[in-house]
Amino acid sequence: MLIAVLGASGAQWGLLQSVAWTTMLINNLHAASLRQAVETTFDGKHPCCICKAIAAAKKTEKKNVFVVQLKKFDFVSEPFQFVFQSPEAFYEIDSPSKFLPDVSHRPPVPPPRAV
Repeated sequence: MLIAVLGASGAQWGLLQSVAWTTMLINNLHAASLRQAVETTFDGKHPCCICKAIAAAKKTEKKNVFVVQLKKFDFVSEPFQFVFQSPEAFYEIDSPSKFLPDVSHRPPVPPPRAV
């Protein structure tokens, strides 16, 4: 996924340009001092064959222009009327006290030791 994003954003040209500059710097160091080699490499007046190829490829590269068309969403809401209706039949629910034991008594004091 990362490679696809980098390829789509044109990062390959930056990578190739870095390789070209490194190669140029190494070649220039054989013939000149460090200061002169750095100046010659990065001044833009002495491009190597890789730099020329990269510049030509950038010019011929087709730029993809994406047109974003925003569409308005039309939500159709039909008016509705909510009507409460009573059930046709209903049953009385017994009181929960019929099913649960009477828990109104107090716990024994002191608590049982068996627990």
